[in-house]
Amino acid sequence: MTSLADRVVASGVVAAPVVPARGARALALGEYVIDPDGYWGRYQQLNASAIIDHCDAWLERDGTIDNFRLAALGPQAIVAGRQGREFADSDVYKLLEAMSWEQGRVLTERRERRIRELTALVAQVQEADGYLSTAYGRPGQAARYSDLAMGHELYCYGHLFQAAVARLRCHGHDQLTEVALKAADHVCERFGPGTGEDGYCGHPEIELGLIELARATGIGRYRDQAAVFLKRRGYRRLKPFFDSAYFQDELPVRQATVARGHAVRAVYLAAAATDLAVDTADGELLDIMVTQWRNTVAARTYITGGMGSRREDEAFGEDYELPADVAYSETCAGVGAIQWSWRLALATGEAAYTDLVERILYNVVATSPSADGHSFFYSNPLALRSPGCPPKADAISTRAVSSLRAPWFEVSCCPPNVARTLASLGSYMGWVDGHTVALTQYAGGRLDVQLPGGGAAQAVVSTAYPTSGQVVIDVAPTAGPAWTLKLRVPAWSTGASLSVDGGPAQTVQPGWAEVPGLGAQPTAIKLDLAVQPRFTYADPRIDSARGCVAVECGPVVYCLESPDVDGDPFQVVVDTGVAPVPTHGGITLHGLIAVPAGSDWPYPPAPVASPGIGTEIHLIPYNTWGHRGPSTMTVWLRHD
Repeated sequence: MTSLADRVVASGVVAAPVVPARGARALALGEYVIDPDGYWGRYQQLNASAIIDHCDAWLERDGTIDNFRLAALGPQAIVAGRQGREFADSDVYKLLEAMSWEQGRVLTERRERRIRELTALVAQVQEADGYLSTAYGRPGQAARYSDLAMGHELYCYGHLFQAAVARLRCHGHDQLTEVALKAADHVCERFGPGTGEDGYCGHPEIELGLIELARATGIGRYRDQAAVFLKRRGYRRLKPFFDSAYFQDELPVRQATVARGHAVRAVYLAAAATDLAVDTADGELLDIMVTQWRNTVAARTYITGGMGSRREDEAFGEDYELPADVAYSETCAGVGAIQWSWRLALATGEAAYTDLVERILYNVVATSPSADGHSFFYSNPLALRSPGCPPKADAISTRAVSSLRAPWFEVSCCPPNVARTLASLGSYMGWVDGHTVALTQYAGGRLDVQLPGGGAAQAVVSTAYPTSGQVVIDVAPTAGPAWTLKLRVPAWSTGASLSVDGGPAQTVQPGWAEVPGLGAQPTAIKLDLAVQPRFTYADPRIDSARGCVAVECGPVVYCLESPDVDGDPFQVVVDTGVAPVPTHGGITLHGLIAVPAGSDWPYPPAPVASPGIGTEIHLIPYNTWGHRGPSTMTVWLRHD
């Protein structure tokens, strides 16, 4: 059926998750349509046909959706029957957001009915003053806002607001919009300046939702309330769970120089602060967020782009504390890091931010779902020493480290987060700034953007990226002023080249390659990013990777999985004097399998040279590991 996003774009509404009040704006869903048979197109098809419905079915099965039905029946029913954690409502809102973006991509009557049904369930639970929760506020439950540190009521509102924004931008004002506006007004009246209640949420998220709701509706006090929440944070007023840093509450936002504490909380907070800086033209705050991002990427980010090295509190560690086999690297933290990086990309125009978006998309988001869309990774370690046991297909798994993708979790925030990201992925393909269009990610598709002054930018993008680095853009002739196309050249790409209309190829450096003067006539542009396997070494301060090497090809990180080696992956020693070679969907290296010396004590007085057996080593994309069943795996390999 026809995409709603096409109609909405025509009316001047940008159907995208992030629409800043100033500066560059993201492409709307209808402005970049990803080919269904390409790399990301297949993920979007999987999301539409399996992942969203899987999330819906499990939220019914685990009682999360039923909580709204019980709450509507009255206090006795919900107190006796409520299932899940205090923040479970948010998963329904993320599901609604995913469904709404998917409706903006491809309209179906079945999904439209389900959105309306779920919205009606939520609406009947909302109280007269706008308060909305299945976990608090009734006789037999804890009082409203009695535990701002861990209660997550405001956090849930944030996801509700983002769902409403998706619905508003892809469909128009409806019941979900009304619910969100009523809840947002309630929040402002309860927590606004001069109300006597100066609290804030232990889990940042409402700030993101309030700012985007302000952008979508033009109601400025929602943005003002987000600013109030951000200003209050950082003075150790939340009751510690681990410590104040866990909540990003030990330092005001403007005094922090790096992301710290609970990783998902940290990146959501940073994304909201970036939003506020952009919309209020606060250059000082934007500079602070740039500094935080750079320091975080420089010393607290995995090679996959994953964030959060500590399992105990799902948190960032200290600088260079990036253990491989106990890496947490939660999928939700990856989604949040995309949201933060994308906002900085729109604000600054720097390619480095979209480099990180790409890294996370290919090595965290793409890693999470199984090939059939019915199971997921919650955390994303870079090594696994024990293959573990396959999770049951009909059982809920713990939310911590899983040796294989699991169908659902005790805390299932990650699957709907993946769903909403994939549904809105077309928006992350690029941005528009005046008469300049930037392509920030490469996927086969169709570009069709209306430009200021009545012009248009239209092109067809053809590519097998990331398998191939060749990207062909056929620009169509259009009336109106000329426009400029900017093409991101990733930082990993050395020797990239660009040619126009069959002319000589020109070397282009990492950053941006520009082609001006487009629109008057058909133009064929070819960008060749020269995707080749490469060795990557770690900073020696990263203990788990010292003396090791990783292999990447384009934006994809590779790993060694036990089905592909006759022995223990952790005994492999790579010969870095022989270049890695792409073979059969993977990469082949030369090396040996070390034979460890037997000993009753693993700490000899002098180094021991272990003999080895020469062998070829076959690596697979990290995002495909675990598809063949229980295994051991490592990204970092010893080298000679």
